[in-house]
Amino acid sequence: MSQDAPPPAARPAEATPALEVKNLTVSFERDGRRAEVVSDVSYTIARGRTLGVVGESGCGKTITSLAVMGLAPPGLRVQGAIRLAGQDLAGASEKAWQDARGDRVAMVFQEPMSALNPVMKIGRQIAEVLVRHRGARWREANEEAVELLASVGIPSPRLRAQDYPHRLSGGMRQRAMIAIALACKPAVLVADEPTTALDVTIQAQILDLMIELQERTGTAIQFISHNLAVVSQVAHDIIVMYAGRVVEQADAQQLFAQPLHPYTRGLIATLPDPQRPVKRLPVIPGRVAAVSAGHTGCRFAARCALADERCHAQEPQLEQRGERHWVACHKVENA
Repeated sequence: MSQDAPPPAARPAEATPALEVKNLTVSFERDGRRAEVVSDVSYTIARGRTLGVVGESGCGKTITSLAVMGLAPPGLRVQGAIRLAGQDLAGASEKAWQDARGDRVAMVFQEPMSALNPVMKIGRQIAEVLVRHRGARWREANEEAVELLASVGIPSPRLRAQDYPHRLSGGMRQRAMIAIALACKPAVLVADEPTTALDVTIQAQILDLMIELQERTGTAIQFISHNLAVVSQVAHDIIVMYAGRVVEQADAQQLFAQPLHPYTRGLIATLPDPQRPVKRLPVIPGRVAAVSAGHTGCRFAARCALADERCHAQEPQLEQRGERHWVACHKVENA
């Protein structure tokens, strides 16, 4: 898809966001010093809207999503606010998180084969969510599981409900994961690289399915991907992360029309464009810096052709540069 493709139509924003994340920081202790994996990340998602979260591997996208789900790995400290429909769950008990996960907020993981229970039939896994969160009887839950499989486009859903995950194709397993995630009609759906392991045809089908389900249910979606071309098909708004920080945040159309951060421009430049064929696509030199407890300056400076002494010494903060457009860069006028 062209990088200039418009995002899906938006629903009107509501007063209380479906999800509000404010000053989220995820850190760990190393040699008596604190190192931040995610630093001061803030965003909101209204019902019916999709926020794309993009960046290379190691930029903090998945850790951010796990923190939003209350699933940050042991040893990591989560600070900041995580509000679901106004209720702050940051620092909540595990019981409170268990009640929220699968009910008000749900997640579609990158690799469904490792996320699904290999020794439990697909229908039973969907029904279990309804029994746990809705108090449904098993017979009713099993029937609703069949309906959910049909709603995500799985053929012969009654037969597929009796299959174990290994008997389904990759695309069907991902559809089953989406059925599980949407079983209780959550306010927020977190999708972590949900199409990465799929071929382009199945990938397009899964993206179309998510857009269709969102239009039907009004679910807010946090869509995480390293692929800007994929994000351009589903996102209304986009945040670009680098080394644990948000370096640019904007309306999707504005971001593609006028990217301001050198990193964002680099990511967009790597997208193939049939209208401007080249022999070899450009790349961003170097790699994402490892987490460091003593980091100073802009985290992208070592890979940025515009970086100067100030960039290496002083970390830029997010500043508004237009309506609903923010960027963290000392050299934005030269980008």
